[in-house]
Amino acid sequence: MLLQNRLISLQRPSFFSSSPTFSIKLPIIFSFQKFFSQSPDQVQQNPNHVVSAAKTSKPAVLDTVKFIKKAFFVPPGVEPEEVREDMILPGSNIVLGPYAGHAQIKEVQFVKSSGKAKDCPKDDRPEFAMLGRSNVGKSSLINALVRMKEVALTSKKPGKTQLINHFLVNRSWYIVDLPGYGFANAPESARMDWSSFTKGYFLNRDTLVSVLLLIDASIPPQKIDLDCANWLGRNNIPLTFVFTKCDKVKKSKGKRPDENIKDFQELIRKNYQEPPPWIMTSSVTGLGRNELLLHMSQLRNYWDN
Repeated sequence: MLLQNRLISLQRPSFFSSSPTFSIKLPIIFSFQKFFSQSPDQVQQNPNHVVSAAKTSKPAVLDTVKFIKKAFFVPPGVEPEEVREDMILPGSNIVLGPYAGHAQIKEVQFVKSSGKAKDCPKDDRPEFAMLGRSNVGKSSLINALVRMKEVALTSKKPGKTQLINHFLVNRSWYIVDLPGYGFANAPESARMDWSSFTKGYFLNRDTLVSVLLLIDASIPPQKIDLDCANWLGRNNIPLTFVFTKCDKVKKSKGKRPDENIKDFQELIRKNYQEPPPWIMTSSVTGLGRNELLLHMSQLRNYWDN
């Protein structure tokens, strides 16, 4: 329990700040198509600046420790002044540290479905909980991570996952598939009060390393996602934003996924003094798969240390 509290204190952003928190106008989006070419002062003057993690001879932004603390998730074992460009995971704000490793999934086994948190496995293995609005692509992402078809049941009908499902990975840690929130098309008898069901899991699960909160990047920010993120923050639950469907092309009257991500971060930053870790993914193209597993490995290995 002491290790969990230590991990939460390092990963959890300070919540509900009373003053503006970022030194830039808009959250940072990585495109990997441009080099660092502006100083922090120039970034502040240009709110549409797109930051890249590609190698460059002008790492002016990363030379500013204050900027690093405000823009990136710096993991245990790394000091802000030690951060280099090649330590940042592509498509994310996550810095890779010394605890990263053993990221590949060799085997996965379904263990059980539980109707209550007290019925979940009690073997003290660390676990990552997958949470998101219905049809956010949660089951598809789980299948993409383990590279096995139908490990998690996918469906076009919201509300298919209605229990807490534990999958044992490499016989050492769990991926937990939680019921989606906000669904309206499930049978009345199958609808559940997310407040009393899933929230009970978060508040009472000592082996929870982090919540992976999935956000659909193909649509504008949704109030229900913001409410969920705010609830997790208020209750000191560590989380990582996993933006899904980042392969989707811009609709005729809509915005690109990276633009929707920027809008979401703009709303979230109003309540967080420091940004939670976030990463862009696509279960179709495999974007972000290896990077997400590396991020999970460094949190998990620190937990086990």
